[in-house]
Amino acid sequence: MTRRRTSALIAGLAGLALLLSGCSEGSDSEPETAPSESTETAEQDGTGEPDNGEQTGPSPGGEFTSIEDYHAQELDWATCEDDDQYQCATLTVPLDHDDPAGQTIEIAVLRSPATSGEAQGSLVVNPGGPGGSGVDYAKTGDQIATEDVLAAYDVVGFDPRGVGRSTPIDCLDDQELDAYVSEGGTPEDEEDIADAQEIGQEFIEGCQANSGEMLPHLGTADVARDLDILRATLGEEQLTYLGKSYGTFIGALYAELFPDRAGRLVLDGAIDPSLSGRELSLGQAEGFEVALSSFLDWCVEQESCSLGASESEARSTLEQLLTDVESEPLPTDDSERPLTSGLMMLGVVLPLYLPADQGYPVLDQALSRALDGDGQGLMLLADTYLMRNPDGSYNGNQNEAIVAVNCLDRPSDASVEEIEGGVAEFEEASPTFGSFLALGDLTCAQWPAEPESEPAPVSADGAEPILVVGTTGDPATPYEWAESLAEQLSSGVLLTYEGAVHTAYRSGSSCVDERVDAYLLGDETPQQGETCT
Repeated sequence: MTRRRTSALIAGLAGLALLLSGCSEGSDSEPETAPSESTETAEQDGTGEPDNGEQTGPSPGGEFTSIEDYHAQELDWATCEDDDQYQCATLTVPLDHDDPAGQTIEIAVLRSPATSGEAQGSLVVNPGGPGGSGVDYAKTGDQIATEDVLAAYDVVGFDPRGVGRSTPIDCLDDQELDAYVSEGGTPEDEEDIADAQEIGQEFIEGCQANSGEMLPHLGTADVARDLDILRATLGEEQLTYLGKSYGTFIGALYAELFPDRAGRLVLDGAIDPSLSGRELSLGQAEGFEVALSSFLDWCVEQESCSLGASESEARSTLEQLLTDVESEPLPTDDSERPLTSGLMMLGVVLPLYLPADQGYPVLDQALSRALDGDGQGLMLLADTYLMRNPDGSYNGNQNEAIVAVNCLDRPSDASVEEIEGGVAEFEEASPTFGSFLALGDLTCAQWPAEPESEPAPVSADGAEPILVVGTTGDPATPYEWAESLAEQLSSGVLLTYEGAVHTAYRSGSSCVDERVDAYLLGDETPQQGETCT
């Protein structure tokens, strides 16, 4: 959470089912995650897998002199080394789109061929973030789309610039990152504010030292321009795209920049491009509070809720647990890594992203363990959120990329005094999560790279109908953001899902799935304002 983790769609949800079942049975095992290469320092080869050599960052230009040259490149598809059912390739893009003859970076791309063997085109996907791996997401099959869509399209995922298997940024080593993500307690005095500011400055210094050349070129508008190069190399006249959470922002900016090349775009769990970082954090705090209330209502209806027998008792118990952990972190299976209040918050938030039958039981179990003095259950959930492996390594660099992207997309010029003065508004909007999100602007207010633009509405005049999907009880991307984006877009069409889950397509609603499928497969756009339950 906070600005350094705000608006994140959990990139590792595909493997969460194993963790959830393990926790719900009272297992003390570590999360089971698929083997994954360390991507913070790996250099791409032509297969989509990292080399053993060190990542060199941007490469000198020379081969490309214009954007048209990038469009004309051919992707050298080859069987992926880790799984022969997929095809991997590397796309070259300019570090600075205003200087196409200058330095270049690489974008990792993965294609999952249409199951019918006869693709009608490519469906490009992004799971969210910023920092989520589209390469990993493209492997998740029916979690992305229905069988009919998977039969009709090659699913193509890419790691955005600065992320994962693409030319990545690197700010902290794993041990430093452990310390960074464990922070985030309630700011109670000026010393807490100063500590948070110092932590942000240390993060910035690491980014500058390791990835300074890339920092000015990580904004979402640059990602959208990379996406248009990918579209061209795929041989598509128009982009067909499914973006979730932060991925909706990529899609919206793509439509704004290239309205005539925007084909069928599904933007599910929308981000409002016009909001500042502070406004996004405030909206997310409110969304998490609503989701928590739903969990508490569910919990007290069970035969044995770990938090209490009534909503008020349950909320009071949770608040006291947070206060206690703030004062004295809970022990876990790792004696050198206790559960801090910041990590506890991540552990509480993660299950709220999921449908109630998947997330609520495991959250109840983890909180029960915490109330008994054992922080391991919540730590497992926090580590899944952070994509941290049992050996202390991290799958990818999303915890670093999210900061760099957010600070470029939504810069802050707020003073420390202004940020501190806004804490009360956050706490009023969300008594549980507000204080943990209130200091999000501190790092961005110190960010060294100048943004190229400010938050602004998008209209995408001339684009074909764009489908925006919003969920009324979405904890991470409030429904109001979907309403706003659909209204901003000249051709935006809003599809509403009355539910309490983050993103709606492939989340259990046959109504939503049918309407998204009809749009992607038959060019049949849902009626404006249609609602699914």
